Order: sequence, then structure tokens, then C-alpha cells
Amino acid sequence: MSKNYKHVLRMEKLRKSFGKVEALRGIDFQVGANEVVGLIGDNGAGKSTMVKIMTGVFAPTNGAMYIRDEKVDFRHYNVRKAHRWKIETVFQESSLGEKQPLWRNFFIGRQVTKPLGFINIRKEKQLAQHIMLELIGFRGAGITVDSRVSKLSGGERQGIAIGRAMYFDADLIILDEPTVALSLKEVQKVLNFTRKIKESGRACVYISHTISHVYQVADRFVIIDRGTIVADFLKSEISLEQLDAFMLKYSTGKAGSST
Repeated sequence: MSKNYKHVLRMEKLRKSFGKVEALRGIDFQVGANEVVGLIGDNGAGKSTMVKIMTGVFAPTNGAMYIRDEKVDFRHYNVRKAHRWKIETVFQESSLGEKQPLWRNFFIGRQVTKPLGFINIRKEKQLAQHIMLELIGFRGAGITVDSRVSKLSGGERQGIAIGRAMYFDADLIILDEPTVALSLKEVQKVLNFTRKIKESGRACVYISHTISHVYQVADRFVIIDRGTIVADFLKSEISLEQLDAFMLKYSTGKAGSST
């Protein structure tokens, strides 16, 4: 998949204040066209604020953001516009209808319709089957497009949400703590679904404070601490043990020395 832009998303000198509290302080952050970036930091570090700016929930106080190298006008940027710019987010608790079959969940709010406006159920089921098997390689035993969401495990639910984002042609998929409260087996399912994002030519921001999870799938690691980007490492530059040690230094307040 050829890309005529270098970065799917870029932030420059971004700042965000809530009253006297400065949540983000001069953020410079980039995501390449086919790159998985691990955004790592403790709770309260500023990860969620960055995501809300990326996805149109908040506008920054100062600074600029570019999507596919085009500058964003924050006066007209919102969640709906972010979807149009092909940015999708999968949150910790994916918003899936528990009592609805899987095929309906894929198309909530974006139904495939017939010429007279009726939902094309047959087409939606065919597309859901394609998403499950081809886009994300979903192989849940006994799970079909007619299965109810309530039958799915936590990892499988995240997979469905990721598949939905891929189907709607997102260039950038943001995963917000996708492995929280999952078993080791379920974590591996989510990480495999994440690999499918990169294999499909898309970009991903994987937000986590669980370093061992994000290390398996990310190409690069950006560490944020108290609203500031404090480090940016390629995977080839740092081992999991070194990354753990670096994060421990910040969490214990011993930051400041050279690494």
C-alpha cells in the first residue's frame, strides 16, 4: 500500500491546560504511515489527553497537529471529523452491544443499506465474515457472525473492535490500554490482532503502562511523564529490560540522569 505522506499524524509544540493545570507541555509526537508506536506512561502522565486531542474530543491550548501532513484546523475538528480523517479509537471497554449479534456490532451507526434505505442484512453478514476471517484472522471456536457479543472473551471483543476500525479504512488505529484486566492467553490474542493492523499497511498508537505487552508489537516507544515527552526509542535501540529500568526511574522520581 503506497503512502504519499511520511506521517499519518504529527504533533508540534502541543500544549493543553485545564485552568492552571498544564496537562501537556510542548508535545512533539509523530506516527509514521505504517508504524506501531507504543505510547507509555504512568496514570496521569498525559496519555489520555493526547488521545483526546488526536480524536477531536479536546482542542489544544497551543501548538499544531497534522494528519497525513495536512494541518488540522482545531476550530472545526471533532470526533466526527476525526473519523472522516480515518482515525479510529478502540477503548479499554469496547462499546459493543452485549445482546446484539456480531454482524450488527460491526456496522453500528454505519449500516449498509439497500436503495430504499433498509438495512442489507445479507451484505452486512458477508462483510462481517470477511472482517473476522480475512482482516483480523478471527478463529474463536464456535463463534460466528450470528453469535452474541456476550459469548466473547475480553480479547475477542477487542479483536472485533479492531476489525471494525480496519474495515472502516482507518489509516490510524489508537488502542487505549487494550489488554487491561485480560489473562495472558487473552493478551496474546489482542497482540496478534494488533500485528494485523501493521500487516494491513496501517499505523497504530498503542497506549499502555504495561511495558511487556507493548514491547512485543511496537516499532518505537515514546515515553511521556507529567505532560512531557521524556524519551523516544526505536525498538532496536533498547531491550525490554532497559525500557523497564528507564520507566522505573521515572516512577520512583529518579529521573534526570543520562541513560
